[in-house]
Amino acid sequence: MADRPPGIEAVVVDCTDPEALASFWSRVLGRGVRARFGPYVWLERGDGPVLGFQRGAGPKTGKNRVHIDLASPDPAAEQRRIEELGGRRLHRYDEGGFLVMADPEGNEFCIIPEGSFDIDGEGRAHYLDGVEERSGEAGPGAPPSPGGG
Repeated sequence: MADRPPGIEAVVVDCTDPEALASFWSRVLGRGVRARFGPYVWLERGDGPVLGFQRGAGPKTGKNRVHIDLASPDPAAEQRRIEELGGRRLHRYDEGGFLVMADPEGNEFCIIPEGSFDIDGEGRAHYLDGVEERSGEAGPGAPPSPGGG
């Protein structure tokens, strides 16, 4: 029996093109590619677990059961930067109040503010309330309070 519980060493994303997805996430996180072997591409370790990409059998279908939250001092500015890198906003989650994005293969992730933020009793965040009215980023039919996932 181990003296301590296990730690999370790596998060591995199944994908159709590990090289392309690793390149996207390398630019998002500012981490270089550390290793390539077999069906895997690994990024350099930063803060937290190593992020790896594994060639899978086919494209992603359905919503991720696990997703990554990226903390940013300015989530709206980070959204714009990630969109320039090839990510996209997923407006179908706007009702939840979270800024939900997708990488080029459709894997969902959230951009959240650094530090703490409020979540109401229904599980909705409100850290972007008012941001879209100022920036004009609301999608078709999207309420003033964005993202959720």
